Amino acid sequence: AAVTRRLCILKGIYPHEPKHKKKVNKGSTAARTFYLLKDIKFLLHEPIVNKFREYKVFVRKLRKAYGKSEWSTVDRLKNNKPTYKLDHIVKERYPTFVDALRDLDDALSMCFLFSTFPRTGKCHVQTIQLCRRLAMEFLNYIIASRSLRKVFLSIKGIYYQAEVLGQPITWITPYVFAHDHPTDVDYRVMATFTEFYTTLLGFVNFRLYHSLNLLYPPKIDGQADVELKPAEGKEYAMDSESYLEKLSALSASLARVVAPTHEDEVEMDEFPVEGETAEQMDARKKEQEALEKHKKLFEGLRFFLNREVPREPLAFIIRCFGGQVSWDKSLCIGATYDVSNPSITHQIVDRPRVEQQVVGRYYLQPQWVFDSVNAKLCLPVADYFPGVLLPPHLSPFVTEQEGDYVPPEKLKLLAMQRGENPGDGRLRDEESEEEEEEEEDDNDKEEEEEEEEDESEKEEEMKLKKMEEQKTQSNKALPVKVTAGKLRLEDRQRLEQEQQSEEKRLAIMMMKKREKYLYKKIMFGKKRKVREANKLAAKRKAHDTAVKEEKKKSKKARRA
Repeated sequence: AAVTRRLCILKGIYPHEPKHKKKVNKGSTAARTFYLLKDIKFLLHEPIVNKFREYKVFVRKLRKAYGKSEWSTVDRLKNNKPTYKLDHIVKERYPTFVDALRDLDDALSMCFLFSTFPRTGKCHVQTIQLCRRLAMEFLNYIIASRSLRKVFLSIKGIYYQAEVLGQPITWITPYVFAHDHPTDVDYRVMATFTEFYTTLLGFVNFRLYHSLNLLYPPKIDGQADVELKPAEGKEYAMDSESYLEKLSALSASLARVVAPTHEDEVEMDEFPVEGETAEQMDARKKEQEALEKHKKLFEGLRFFLNREVPREPLAFIIRCFGGQVSWDKSLCIGATYDVSNPSITHQIVDRPRVEQQVVGRYYLQPQWVFDSVNAKLCLPVADYFPGVLLPPHLSPFVTEQEGDYVPPEKLKLLAMQRGENPGDGRLRDEESEEEEEEEEDDNDKEEEEEEEEDESEKEEEMKLKKMEEQKTQSNKALPVKVTAGKLRLEDRQRLEQEQQSEEKRLAIMMMKKREKYLYKKIMFGKKRKVREANKLAAKRKAHDTAVKEEKKKSKKARRA
């Protein structure tokens, strides 16, 4: 059963849920896994089945030799251990390279997960090392090609989206925390998936590196390798591990097969695609220009990462968008410059306060890097200073449609992308809030004075009322007036709306029963969407009012 399951995973054969489960299970309601008969027949002709049988025999012979203490037989069997390759399965499942890229999401997520595992008995050390190497190779490719597009920090981990040869690839990397292995997870099943995924990722990395004229396995560029001092490497890691550590530092550029020649940029002629209008061509050109600008987001900026911030994701993101990055040399191998370097423009810190600050350098919280990438522009730094309450981290994977609730932060971001300055509006809001507070304070003072005046006014009003009553009694007959009639104008717009609504009502009445049912379902969905948007807007309003009240209370407390 274990061999069959393993074979199904490798060949990409998944269980099938039958329509009539009880009927297929011969009246039983017990939980069982069902496969299609044609899929199982397809497995009979797989050559790797013989390899699995050979391995089963090998394990039985080895156990027997250990039991009899025949050490020469044990050595002989170990030297002749049967091996197998999954190359032909990869080629069979993915006939073209684009097919492999489309199915790369799960492979990357699994490899990044296994690369963070501790080296305990749950998983083979070789598998963990292989996953780590392949993951780092892929990250270096993304840096070299500047393919990263979106980043999102979630509770599960960090979501990345890159565009590789026109295909969007999304994967998740877990945060680097200590692992507490769950007992309800079958690691053998995961290991089987990883065995296939590592083979696939190896082939994909090979093709991707050659598409960029890079050496594979990757080698650090000679000039950058000189900068990484050998003495520093020896102190940090063993010779066997220093190569992978230098690669995973993500700070150095990779060596190319042929050294690139620096030529002047030539403007290419552009020809319209068949059936494409001039407007579409302009829109495509603008989109391309925006993409090129996004790729060079951090170009010319030099970052320094403090010890307390996550080094690997920040170094990866900054390098993907053309920035230079370094850290303390005791933290990791591959630091290119020190904290005292005067050319540093941004220092990423995650402390409430920085004691010694250098003039001409921004001290920012890590979220600024992630938010700037998603916004496709360098955001204002004032909201991300150390100790400042950070703005909400919005997901770049959510695209609001018409009628959806859009948070005010997203609206502000969209305005910034259009080139508007929403800061003026914010200042006006703050000024108006302050004016309102001042007015309220003045009103409180005025109310106290008015209460005293009210008592004297009430007495005067009583006297006036008595005088008016006396006058009405004296006037016995009131003069009758006739007012001229007014011409009522017809509202054409309202009449048109009434006519349209009546036509719509009649059209709904004339619908067939099935069409009417579908129409009602659509309208119900739309109304539910509006209700949800209104609910979120009300929640946000309540939250904002609560925050304002807290601010007022704190200000009053300070004044007192």
